[in-house]
Amino acid sequence: MTPAGYVHGYSGREARRLGDQADALAELLHAGTSYPAGSRVLEAGCGVGAQTVHLVSRSPGAHVTALDVSAASLAQARARVAASCPGARVQWCRADLYDLPFAGAAFDHVFVCFVLEHLRDPGGALARLRRVLRPGGTLTVIEGDHGSAFLHPDSAHARAAIADLVALQAAAGGDALIGRRLRPLLAAAGYAGIAAGPRTVYTDRDRPALAESFTLDTFTAMVAAVRGDAVAAGLATPADWDRGVADLRRAAGPDGTFHYTFFKATAVNPG
Repeated sequence: MTPAGYVHGYSGREARRLGDQADALAELLHAGTSYPAGSRVLEAGCGVGAQTVHLVSRSPGAHVTALDVSAASLAQARARVAASCPGARVQWCRADLYDLPFAGAAFDHVFVCFVLEHLRDPGGALARLRRVLRPGGTLTVIEGDHGSAFLHPDSAHARAAIADLVALQAAAGGDALIGRRLRPLLAAAGYAGIAAGPRTVYTDRDRPALAESFTLDTFTAMVAAVRGDAVAAGLATPADWDRGVADLRRAAGPDGTFHYTFFKATAVNPG
């Protein structure tokens, strides 16, 4: 999909993190998203299939086409869906988001999750997706925004590590703050009927399972994984980085809290 460098990498650990994230946030992110039986749905940028599993389980009668530029990711996605949703109607397609191999108006609905943040030209990708969406068809987009993360006990080291991750993604051509831009991006790409809003995650001692699955296994794991790149780029010393990650872990403890906001937007192709 002509992405910016995927700053999180393609390791088995990263694939597991994506699965943990999708499972932990399934209700928060997918609530209100389901497609009628027989409808043609494109998941653009399916990656390892972490979101595909939830997409097809909520729309068992839909005809889903899952697209990604990486053959290795598609293989993992196919295996994940086969194991979790036997009999699911999924067609797998290796292609670039900027060169979609579909006729105009080929789909009734398009679903995009955690993809735009990695693209050098997210607006251009949205415009190309509009071409393959029928008039009156819907687009659903979900993205995060690392600027929305805050924690208790507060930590300058943790905040610096998060900012360094944002900087690494920007240097690679992406935007880890893209959630706040969804509505203007969709409007500029020619969509109508746009509705955008926050989907907030908050964890504390009364939500220990979420603190483990999201604060630790999703967010902190994501930050920890780019330690080598951050140190190599001169953004942090090893000691400062490790302190920041330790403080993020502390936020998942009995006396800690953590907050993060995702943004979900829906829009219509006016034709």
